[in-house]
This record gives sequence, C-alpha cells and structure tokens, in this order.
Amino acid sequence: MPIKSKKFTYFALQIQIIVFCKREHKRSSHFSDYSTYTTMAKQEDIFKKIVSHAKEYGFVFQSSEIYDGLAAVYDYGQMGVELKNNIKRYWWEAMTLLHENIVGIDSAIFMHPTIWKASGHVDAFNDPLIDNRDSKKRYRADVLIEDEIAKFDDKIEKEVAKAAKKFGESFDADLFRSTNPRVLQHQKERDELHERYQKAMNANDLAELKQIILDYEIVDPISGTKNWTDVRQFNLMFRTEMGSTADGAMTVYLRPETAQGIFVNFLNVQKTGRMRIPFGIAQIGKAFRNEIVARQFIFRMREFEQMEMQFFVRPGEELEWFKRWKETRMKWHKALGMGDNKYRFHDHDKLAHYANAATDIEFEMPFGFKEVEGIHSRTNFDLSQHEKFSGKKMQYFDPELNQSYVPYVIETSIGVDRMFLSVLCSSYEEEQLENGETRVVLHLPKQLAPVKAAVMPLVRKDGLPEKAREIMDMLKFDYACHYDEKDSIGKRYRRQDAIGTPFCITVDHQTLEDGTVTIRHRDSMQQERVAIDRLHDIIDDEVSLNKLLKSLA
Repeated sequence: MPIKSKKFTYFALQIQIIVFCKREHKRSSHFSDYSTYTTMAKQEDIFKKIVSHAKEYGFVFQSSEIYDGLAAVYDYGQMGVELKNNIKRYWWEAMTLLHENIVGIDSAIFMHPTIWKASGHVDAFNDPLIDNRDSKKRYRADVLIEDEIAKFDDKIEKEVAKAAKKFGESFDADLFRSTNPRVLQHQKERDELHERYQKAMNANDLAELKQIILDYEIVDPISGTKNWTDVRQFNLMFRTEMGSTADGAMTVYLRPETAQGIFVNFLNVQKTGRMRIPFGIAQIGKAFRNEIVARQFIFRMREFEQMEMQFFVRPGEELEWFKRWKETRMKWHKALGMGDNKYRFHDHDKLAHYANAATDIEFEMPFGFKEVEGIHSRTNFDLSQHEKFSGKKMQYFDPELNQSYVPYVIETSIGVDRMFLSVLCSSYEEEQLENGETRVVLHLPKQLAPVKAAVMPLVRKDGLPEKAREIMDMLKFDYACHYDEKDSIGKRYRRQDAIGTPFCITVDHQTLEDGTVTIRHRDSMQQERVAIDRLHDIIDDEVSLNKLLKSLA
C-alpha cells in the first residue's frame, strides 16, 4: 500500500471540503440559493473542527503519522480508546446480559480460504468503482448516485421547511407534499433517478451506472470535472499467504466481515451451550477491506471493528424477528440521548445475494445521514453454503417440531468506528457563555465518557493535594478518574470540558474543615457543595451503565 504525502494525510479532508462546497454552490441546478451553500459550509466547518479536536485531545491520530501517514488507517489515542471500549461494553452487555439466549464468541481473523468461497466473497465481494481522470481519485459509483438522489430529498425538505415557517401551526406537511408543484416535480425527478439506479444495481449493469453519472452531470468533488472512466468491479479482500515454505504456501484472506466466524461455529456453540432456537451469537472483532481512500475521517477505514450478532430462528419466522430486532436496535441507539430526530431507517434498494430483507439505521452526521448499523434477514444462505462446501451437516434438531432444519438468520451489525464518530459529532459544541467567552465541550453520553470525574486541588499546597489524592483513591476503583493540579482552576475546567468529563471535583481549604467539596456539572456548569461521602451516589446516578441498560429492559 503506497505511503501518502502529507497533503493527503490527516487534514487533506479540509482542502477537499472547501473544493466540494464551492463546486456544489456553482451547480445552480441543484441549489436554488446561497443559503443552502452557507448551511453546507457551516456543517463542513464544524466537521473540520471535530477532526482537529479529535487529534488535539487524544481521541484519534493518523496512523504512521511520523512517516506521513497511511491512507484510510487511523489509531485511537488515550481518550479515544476509552470511549471506544465504553461503546463496545454498552453493546456487549446489552446483547449478552439482557438476552439470556444470546452468548458471545471471539473467532480468529484467519480462517480456511474455502469459507470465503462458500460465503460468496471470493466471487461477489465487489464494489462498482469509477475513476476521475483529472483528479486521479477513485469513487464508488453507487455512492455518487445515492448522493445525487439525496440532493433531491434535500430540495424537497427545504421546500417543506420554508412552507412550514410561512404558514406556522396551520401547516399540513402531508398535504403540501402531495399538492405543491415544485415538490411534486422534485419527487418525480427523484423517483425517476431512483428507479433507474435500482434497475442498474440489480442487473449489475456497470455501463448504465456510468451513463447515469454522465446524464445527471455528476462531477468529481476534487477536480470539478466529468472526465470519468468506465465503471469496474473491484474485489475488496486483502489476500496473503500462510505456510512454512513458499512452494507450499496457502492463500488466505484477512476477513472482510466477522459473521462467517459465527456461522462456522454455529454447531459448536449450539451443542456446548445446549442452546435452543431462537438464540443468538454475538462477537466484536476486526475486519479488513481494501476500500477506496475515505474522505470523511474515520467513517470508512481499511481496518475497522464490527459489533455483530447473528440470531438463529425457525424458517418462516425470520421476517417477524427482523421487525423485532429493528425496533430493539433503534431503542439501543436512542437510549443514549443524542436526539431521536437524528436517526432514521433506510431500507435497501438492492438486497445482498443472501438477504430477503435489509435496512440500515442511519445517523445524521455533519455530512448528512449515514449508515451506522445494518439489520439483515440473511435467510439460511450462509449455513446452507457451509454445509455444501464442507460436507458437514449444519442443521438444528427442533424437539418441538420433531424435525431438523437449517436455521434462518437475522443479523445486526454495527460499525464501532462509525458509532464512535456519531457520538463524537453529536457531542461537540462551541458554547457561547454569558461572560462573552466561548468554551468547547463534548456533551458525551455520561455512561460512555472516557473520564467520569476529575479531582482537582485548588492550590498545590496546604495539604490540598494530599486530600485530593485521598478522594481520588476512593473513587478510582469504581470510575475512570483524572487527577489534575496544573494551571488555574478555570483552565482545568475547560480542559475537562473538552474531553467530555461529566464531573469536576474541587478540593479547597473548606474541605479540610468540614469534609465537603465543590462538584461541577459539565453540561450546566452548575456547582454545588457536597459532602465527600455523597460523591459515589452523585456520580453513579449519572454515569451508571447498569441504569442505562435497565432502560432497555
């Protein structure tokens, strides 16, 4: 994999964003006024600040940065890894503690190469890619077209928003959508494009995909030109060799998904755990895809982590379970309190070869609604394929029905990195204070915050550091805590706000007299005087993961 120069590493996104926004503004056929451009520019400006903040405060670093970085590969810093681990813990316990019929495994990254032949990845794990001859950049053709469809949706929503502002409480959105000529025209154009795109994808018609890009004058966001190559299929798997000698080496793959490790262990788990249908197997693990270079920070990476659960059900019951898991997973997301309006379902236009139903849970990032989790009804494809290729029966004997069958599967799969990014984006705020100052604060869900409490002596003398250390030792076994004594108390507060610490505990001279401290709340900045022996209860009430899990039960 080639090493990229500095201008294409961590902050290359910033340059691309500016070019993208200017190009989009010039395309008057898609944007009717300057306000749309201004909104886009503001959103992208916020995203640039989030990217910068992530590096400055130890959340995410460009991988191999001292060697000018590696495209689409990132490292998690000291704050980022704690936030990431808390996300994984929330998911894992929501699966394995709240559902007595779901257990977890950890399968190997390397697996027998025939597994990927059976799953279809060797022959069919491809993306339709197109290159721009001027920028020398590669894009997914389907993403370019889906972005174009989204522009029609944006124009419709803009018309509805303008009308709602004009007519106030008497406004009937449904009636407006069904009668307004401009909305109807946008909807017609959108539906025509969508139908054409769907037919091309289902038919795997690469020539038609290119023709759609040309007909709708989709331009390269870097060069601003329409100098496109033909659309080609590109296999996304990383291939290597395993063996003691070069002559006897066997071709193996870095797994492109974690699901197959669950499927090949289906019978092992079922028999050793004496599991009865329906039941699920959960797993958190790394996956690898030779993706095109990402332009949206950690949204798409070549090495990423998945939180995945495969739920095995009786044939014929899969669509009912699909509906249930849609509701369950959406509830899990919304419980974090990042805004119910930021989530939506997006049903797939083209189903994967193994699926009979599929939907995405999308989250509103600064660059639009993007997938964070997929829910699929995978039928019995995977187990049947492994039965065929291995020659081993992959069937379950159902004592209630007195028959054996290959179970159907409902999959829930969430990208850890995408979830991390959604949490970071929804939490970032530049808040104007009453005194005219500005603070940068991460309103992270308190249960996920890397640091739960910071303990601070007001001054570094008079026995205050010793007392602060005593309180730190009392709390550190239950909560991730920081001890901070450098700089003024105001600067320390700002530093903790920037990493999303819910509570700051200040030890002063009064503490030595009456055993009380000042506790400051991150979101409200309210301060209160409390007894030291109350700290556990106050902190636990806000940061307890158990309390969050109980809201899901």
